[in-house]
Amino acid sequence: LDSAALKQVPSCEFFPRQAVYTNIIGSHNVVESAVANGVKKVICLSTDKAVYPINAMGMTKALMEKVAQSAAREALAAGSGARSRCTVAAVRYGNVMYSRGSVIPLFMSQLRAGKPLTITEGAMTRFLLPLPGAIDLILFAFGNARPGDIFIKKSPACTVDVLVAALGELFGIEPRIRRIGMRHGEKLYETLASREELRRAQDMGEYWRVTMDGRGLDYAKYFTEGDTKEAALDDYTSHNTERLDVAQVKALLLTLPEVQAELAAGPVPVPARAMTRARPASKSVPKQAGKPRGRPRKVPA
Repeated sequence: LDSAALKQVPSCEFFPRQAVYTNIIGSHNVVESAVANGVKKVICLSTDKAVYPINAMGMTKALMEKVAQSAAREALAAGSGARSRCTVAAVRYGNVMYSRGSVIPLFMSQLRAGKPLTITEGAMTRFLLPLPGAIDLILFAFGNARPGDIFIKKSPACTVDVLVAALGELFGIEPRIRRIGMRHGEKLYETLASREELRRAQDMGEYWRVTMDGRGLDYAKYFTEGDTKEAALDDYTSHNTERLDVAQVKALLLTLPEVQAELAAGPVPVPARAMTRARPASKSVPKQAGKPRGRPRKVPA
């Protein structure tokens, strides 16, 4: 199992060479070592950020998938020998709930400290996957992988606003909110499978098996052959998957041992009302009652 990675978006943005060394070259070294030592199967862990990547973390994980599939092609071409006996495949999923660096433990620490929750964009959606679901996906891949496969678990999603509301209801408070806006390298929504991949994917119930692109390097065919049905498909994103409401997110949060432990630890501090600073009087601009705090939310085109 190749699970070592630099997965924090900001650190990869500022240190992209380290992301290349770990996420691409490191995975290549794992695969080559597995082949040399007679390992029968290697599963590489990828991320939803590898689909249409806009940051260094996603770009390097996308290339990691290509490295794994390149090794799979070499195994099929070898026909016999150690390389042909090693099956290399991958799994792809979004953020695991309550994993290190994810937003739920951040919100919990802010709640415990009586601080406002720092929200980037309330309409932002993310896939929700508890740790047991990620483990089940990996085990499913080990049991079913063929060379070059990428396995994806179908997952629900919710908006950041719904997640915050669910946490507030669980702990019986109405948390204060501080909207900070989207950060560098962030998307409004994530994509687990592109339409190109879904066109060749096998629906396996809870999972998709995305098979390896079987085309060769005959460039003449790129001018004469295509797929007329691909354009009719949609990508599989956190915007168009099953969208959970507050009650459903609460139920999912209650399955997490970390959230259960926080609830057992006692109530969080009730946040004080936000202090507002009085504006100086102005003759030309009247005071506007009820004006929302923070910058207005941008609606995507």
